[in-house]
This record gives sequence, C-alpha cells and structure tokens, in this order.
Amino acid sequence: MSIKQHVTELLNELPTGVQLVAAAKTMEASKVIEAIDAGVQVIGENYVQEAEVKYSIIGNRAKWHFIGHLQHNKVKKAVAIFDMIETVDSVEIASVIDKRCEEICKIMPVLIEVNSGTEEQKAGVLPENAIPLIKEISILNNIKIMGLMTMGPLAGEPEESRPYFIKTRDLFEYTKSLDLADVDMKYLSMGMTDSYKIAIQEGANIVRIGSKIFGPRKA
Repeated sequence: MSIKQHVTELLNELPTGVQLVAAAKTMEASKVIEAIDAGVQVIGENYVQEAEVKYSIIGNRAKWHFIGHLQHNKVKKAVAIFDMIETVDSVEIASVIDKRCEEICKIMPVLIEVNSGTEEQKAGVLPENAIPLIKEISILNNIKIMGLMTMGPLAGEPEESRPYFIKTRDLFEYTKSLDLADVDMKYLSMGMTDSYKIAIQEGANIVRIGSKIFGPRKA
C-alpha cells in the first residue's frame, strides 16, 4: 500500500475528535509531503535539526509537533518551527521555552510528558510529581499547558500498554477536575503504531503514528 492509502485508511478509522500526528522521524520531505497531500494535518518530529531541514521545504502546509526529548540548546530553533511541544517534563526546559518564546512574541502550547511506567533513564515526569510541575509551569507567560503525553513502556504486546494509558488518563481527568488557572486540559497524547487502538479506547485524542503510515524506519 502507498502512503496515501495508509493515511486514508487511518483517517477513516480514527474516531471523530482524535487527531493524527504523523511521526516522521528519518523520513525524507517527499514522503512527508505525500502524507500531507493524503490528508495528514500534523507532523511529529523527534529531532530539531531533522525538522529544520523538512520545514525549510514544507513550511506551514501542516502543523508541527515536537515529540522527542528537547535539549536546552535546541529550544531557540524549536520554538521557531513547532506549533506544539509535547514533551515538557521539567521546570528547567519549560523556563527555556518560555524565555525563547518571549523573544519572538509567541505563546507555545505544550503537553506535559508523564513517565507512566516510572522507568529510570526515561524522559517524563513521574505521575506523582506531575501536578506540582504543572502548577509551577502554569505561571509562565509564554507557555500554555494543554494536556498530557505519555510514551508508556515499550511493551511486547499492545495490550500490555493499557495500564499505563489508564494511569495517564486518570491523571489527565484529575488534573482537569482541579480547574487550575491558565491550564487547559484539552489533549491526551498516547499511543503509537502498535498501541494506538488501545490508547484511543483509554481516552487518547492525539495518536502519534509513524511506521503504519511511512513503513519501517531507516536505522
């Protein structure tokens, strides 16, 4: 099947209100353009340098979400390109994003990345620390917290990811119930090619899908 066929099939399958982010890591701009032409509206990128190259070709034909680990020294370039950063997990990175956005008069929508599997060495704030972090970040003027994101452990079977999606959804709903000032709990970004169906069952309204659209990634 072609990229166009994969995208069409996915868009027909996804429930109303679930946003498709085409995870385009390692994919050349021509393939990304094919996906956009087929109806993809949001491109997800893991690396700022790679995104920069594609953005110079594609521009604003789609929205751009950053879905990788953001290094402090890449923030200036990132805020110029991206429409949302899905992976904020510390006051430090949030403060740098805020500062760089202030310089270009931009308010950056962000999601808080939750380490739902409480795995050492993995990015994301631990679930029990998420609300204190949200409260601390929410006072920044050039950032708007819009929801949560999780990777979940790389489980063997898709079903094994369900408990982590449930944990993140429960945290999402609880945070929403607090009605915190300057926090708009609108998006829950969970699930990738292997697990997006389960993520949707557990409340995801953003799914990040790569290989099901583009085929296997290059090493």
